[in-house]
Order: sequence, then C-alpha cells, then structure tokens
Amino acid sequence: MGSKARENAFVVVQLTGGNDALNTVIPHGEGLYYDFRPNISIPQDEVLAIDGNVGFNPAMHSVKRLWDEGKVAVIQGIGYNNPNRSHFRSMDIWHTAEPDAIGTEGWLGRTIRDLDPRGDNVLTGINFGRGLPRALACQDVAVTSVGDLATYGLYPDLEGDPWQKYALDAFSRMYGPEGDRGLVMEFLAQTGGGALRGAEVLRTASEKYHSTVEYGSSPIAQRLRDISRVLSADVGTRVYYTQHGNFDTHSGLLADHGRLWNEVDGAVGDFWDDVKEHGREDQAVMMIFTEFGRRIADNGTGCDHGAGGVALVIGGAVKGGLYGEFPSLKPRDQIEGDMKPSNDFRSTYSTVLERWLGVEAASIVNGGFEQFDFLDR
Repeated sequence: MGSKARENAFVVVQLTGGNDALNTVIPHGEGLYYDFRPNISIPQDEVLAIDGNVGFNPAMHSVKRLWDEGKVAVIQGIGYNNPNRSHFRSMDIWHTAEPDAIGTEGWLGRTIRDLDPRGDNVLTGINFGRGLPRALACQDVAVTSVGDLATYGLYPDLEGDPWQKYALDAFSRMYGPEGDRGLVMEFLAQTGGGALRGAEVLRTASEKYHSTVEYGSSPIAQRLRDISRVLSADVGTRVYYTQHGNFDTHSGLLADHGRLWNEVDGAVGDFWDDVKEHGREDQAVMMIFTEFGRRIADNGTGCDHGAGGVALVIGGAVKGGLYGEFPSLKPRDQIEGDMKPSNDFRSTYSTVLERWLGVEAASIVNGGFEQFDFLDR
C-alpha cells in the first residue's frame, strides 16, 4: 500500500466524560477560583505555573515540559454558544461540528473523505479503541478500528498455522470482486476487502517498530504507543483517534482527576519522546479535547457538568502559548454557574484543517470561523 512519506498527521485524544477545565489549567492568580472551590481547588504552591495567572494541574509534568519547549498551545474557554450539558448531545456537537442541528456525518470522517476522495488507502483514518467514534463516521469512508495493534488482524490465533492460509483465502474470495451481490453484499465486500488489506499492513507496522521508550500500562499509554508504531511505519495514515476516561467527576474529583491526568500526561510525554526518537516530532500534531468542562463551584467533593472548557494542541510545529481568553469567574459573567465560552471550538478545528492537513475547512465545520495562529499556514 503506497503512501506519501512524512505527510502531516493529526492525533486526537478525547477525554470522555467532561474534563474539569478549571483544575486542568488553573487560574491560581484568581481569588474567585478558591472562593468557589473551597473543597476541590489546587493550592497555589502545587500549581505548575505558566505565569502569574494560570498554570497546569500538578499531575501534568510532561505537558509542562512540552510547554517549556514551546510545543503546547492552550486553547482557553473553548466551547460553543448555548452550551448543552448532556454528554450525548454535547459530544454529538463536537463530533459533527453542528451545534444547531443533528449532524449526520463526523467532522473527521468528512476530513478523511477530502484527504482521500477515492478511498485509495483504507488506513487514512484509524481509531485506536473499541467501536467507531461518531467523529470518524461518514458515508463512503472506511475507517479502521484497532483494539490492540499487537494482536490486530484476521484470525491472529491461527498465525503460523496452515489453517490461517485457508481461512484468509476464504475471506478474500468471500469479499472479492466476483459476482453480483446487490447493495448490501457490495458494502460488505468493500468493508471486508478493506479490513483484509489493512490488517496485513498494520501487522507489518507492529513487527518493524523498535523504541527505547517504555510506556506505562494504562490503556491510553498502550494506544498512544500503537499510534506511534503506525506513524513510524509510513502507511499513509493522516488521522489517528483515541479516547480515555472517565472524566465525569461528580464526586471524589481531586483523587480521580489527578489519577486520570497522571495517566494521560505520562502517555503523552512518552508518545512525544517516542516520535522524537523516530524523527517524527514535526510530522504530528495532537489535539486533546473533551465534550464540556465542569461547573465553577464545587458540589462538596466534585463538580457537575458545565461549559467553557480547555483544549491542548501539541507538536513540534505548534507555536506554544495561550490562545483564547480565559473566561471570567465573576458571577455577572457566568452562564447559570458555568464559565462562558470565549471561542468556538470550530476555530481550532479550522486552524488544524487548513494550516496542518491542507483541506478547506468551511464545508467540514459548517461555516467560516476565525483561525488561531498556533500553526503557520
């Protein structure tokens, strides 16, 4: 399967459940933060300060290191007008880039279709994890989902067994080009044939990978390791997607949120060390996002669904810095106890689409939005 070596790649990490923005990028210089959160605030002397106003959660040492290297763009106040606190509806909005309607196609699925309009490469987009996130779903677009790259493939338990040859041969003939199957069987033929081709390529990608970086044992660490393996293999993948959770911290926030960010932060640090070791640091850009933030005030030990979140964009090509205005915590500026978003999430999408992936953004994000300058054109 031919590929254009060293094409720009986009890695998406979704923090499922609603990551608490205020305890991720902490306004340690704002007294109202401590007033509204007497039970779950991070002490000033524990914050990994960026400047006199904000800083990272103390579990985010790797992100802070990458920030110090100028490779992290912090998108403050990211969200959309009329925020929705439902996990399902809010995620649907982020996945389809349609806040005012029920979307039918995922924004990254549309992106993959623009990147590979003829569907020449079944590995243009890969999800690492079970199922298929709606962001990647799109008509006439095939996206591979990989649970574990080391065991990914067709009949992996038959490897080295003569029965595998017969099983794969039968699979190939079943999904081959012969015969008149009708629409359903034609779809299955395309899907099955793509799975067969993709499995073989990814199997070799795993075999060829070598690294001195030792990843942790968490699911997000293993998935980012697999992403690095495929990125290093030059198989033409442009969009990588994975998730980690559960960030729905209604209670026990300090312990659970710190543990979750410790897992994500360690995995992110290992990933960037790995891609740097393989000379790919300037080939990939990573976006870390969540469906919404949490309320400004704590509920005792946790925090309920809110708005005005934060996203991170990381990479060797990224111009690090603070982007977007940090939402005001003053009661008169809140939306029913939430931070008011200061920028539309589609501005970040548009920036990545046009300045990194080289595709026209308006048709994908459903409109024209002001772009940030954390990536050069």
